[in-house]
Amino acid sequence: MSRAPLLGRDAYRHWHSLPTQWADNDVYGHVNNAVQYRWFDTVVNNWLIDVGLLDIEHGDPIGLVVETGCRYAASLVHPMTVEIGLLIERLGSSSVTYRLGVFAPGSDRPAAEGHFTHVYVDRTNRRPVPLPEAWRRTLETLT
Repeated sequence: MSRAPLLGRDAYRHWHSLPTQWADNDVYGHVNNAVQYRWFDTVVNNWLIDVGLLDIEHGDPIGLVVETGCRYAASLVHPMTVEIGLLIERLGSSSVTYRLGVFAPGSDRPAAEGHFTHVYVDRTNRRPVPLPEAWRRTLETLT
């Protein structure tokens, strides 16, 4: 089975740097794969907060994660600061799929590439709702 190549740096629209932590390394001497899912959650939600789409306490609608995935291509270690690129791969009527690339400093090739899908729901009844038009305009800046 052939797979699509991982995306390079030039594909991403937004960048966020995160330092690795001592506890990120596993017994094999590299950042554990579960840590990268924490990074994805952090980068997506920090961007949403920065652009005013995520109000943790009172926002409506809210995004619920319905799917994540990751492909690994190279090891990362502590200490280092990773650079994570973000783009929107798919913008649906009530969902958004983000693509994230994890890069070691100075590398043009990703060490990992993940996807992360939010379905936006009403805060109270947790049923899917269409994305507000103002949100769509902001989200489209990452497409």
